[in-house]
Amino acid sequence: MLSRREISARELTENAFVRMDAAEPQVGAYLLETRETARMQADAVDAKIAAKEEIPFLAGIPGAVKDNICTKGVRTTAASKILENFVPPYDATVVTKLHDAAAVVLGKTNMDEFAMGGSTENSAYRPTHNPWDTARVPGGSSGGSAAAVAAGTAIWALGSDTGGSIRQPASFCGIVGLKPTYGRVSRYGLIAYASSLDQIGPLTRDVTDAAYLLNIIAGHDAMDSTASKSSVPDYTKALTQDVKGLKIGLPKEYFIPGMDAEVETAVRKAIHDFESMGAEVREISLPHTDYAVSTYYLIAPAEAATNLERYDGVSYGARVDGEDLVDMMTRTRTEKFGAEVRRRILIGNYALSAGYYDAYYLKALKVRTLIREDFTRAFENVDVIMTPTAPTTAYRIGEIENPLQMYLQDISTVPVNLAGLPGISVPCGFSAAGLPIGLQIIGKPLAEETILRAAFAYEQAHDYHTKLAPIGGNA
Repeated sequence: MLSRREISARELTENAFVRMDAAEPQVGAYLLETRETARMQADAVDAKIAAKEEIPFLAGIPGAVKDNICTKGVRTTAASKILENFVPPYDATVVTKLHDAAAVVLGKTNMDEFAMGGSTENSAYRPTHNPWDTARVPGGSSGGSAAAVAAGTAIWALGSDTGGSIRQPASFCGIVGLKPTYGRVSRYGLIAYASSLDQIGPLTRDVTDAAYLLNIIAGHDAMDSTASKSSVPDYTKALTQDVKGLKIGLPKEYFIPGMDAEVETAVRKAIHDFESMGAEVREISLPHTDYAVSTYYLIAPAEAATNLERYDGVSYGARVDGEDLVDMMTRTRTEKFGAEVRRRILIGNYALSAGYYDAYYLKALKVRTLIREDFTRAFENVDVIMTPTAPTTAYRIGEIENPLQMYLQDISTVPVNLAGLPGISVPCGFSAAGLPIGLQIIGKPLAEETILRAAFAYEQAHDYHTKLAPIGGNA
């Protein structure tokens, strides 16, 4: 429509603001809106169109960026009080790529503080509400990004995924969320949580938009030593509806007691639908799955404890004065870090401490290798692995108070991060209460094309992605 001049980028952007004015009081997806900058970006695209210049696919299309992704000159807090007034002097690589694509950025989205959480209740500023039921969580830690897309206040959004933080909120909010292979997208400019697990990825209304967005943000980056040097294909070419002969692995360890019966029913029906489309389903075993959550919650906090050492009240970020240097650092970190962040720092430092390193952290690294080997063996016989994205639908805000119970919500997603694999969540049904359910499709390393093909084929055979949340119904 932009290319045909049926609508201008400025009109599209102003329409997004109208949606934000209507939905934000109920949803709270944004921590910061950048309306004037967005208008300037839209006007620049309109000028190019008027000059009959060719525009990139994302040009003039308004979206949002998770608040742990650095934006030059725009406050970036990671939803933490310790970075309350931090304004980065540089853009993250993915943001630079968005600017090169002439995208319109509406603002920065809410999240669990430092991406530590699965509900966006751990934001230091406020919780975000699920557009399908505002009494419920949107998932996390990329809950603001997922809620913005579901509410129609962003056409696309970027999130980050350390243990499921793109896929789980996508499932809870009834949208598509893609975690690329570790290293497929540069992490330069992503505020670090757990550096061997973090990955940036897209949250969108449908699989096609996810493929286009991945085209833009994927690729090698000299600023990130872990970024893959493999060439980036055109992911949109994988969007065919042919899954005949696709070998699907169904891991028995992912269908566990305690899983919501409606979730299991919807996912098993989705698997059956794939069979009807010509795919072949095989039961497989990933025997070390039972240890994945424990392994993750040793490795991730250990890396977090190391990464968050830099927030000491000295170089940058908030400072709380004290009687001496040690007192100042103690006061700063105690007052400005939230409870969940402090909990994970303590766990991480304990696991790394003398006398416990071998018993906990080193052992967790060894189990991580076993989990990765489970997937490697499984992929010798199947092309993709399918599981529920989350064991439940979105739960009520404040419903889960026990941190351990919250951590167990990650059972389906953390193994994918531990193994560095790509995974996508695509809507596959609704509960009796009208809450979205997500199907997770896992692929081999750098096999984003395969999981996108499977997700697209399923999506096109159903209409789940066309259903709009009550808050987003007029989007």
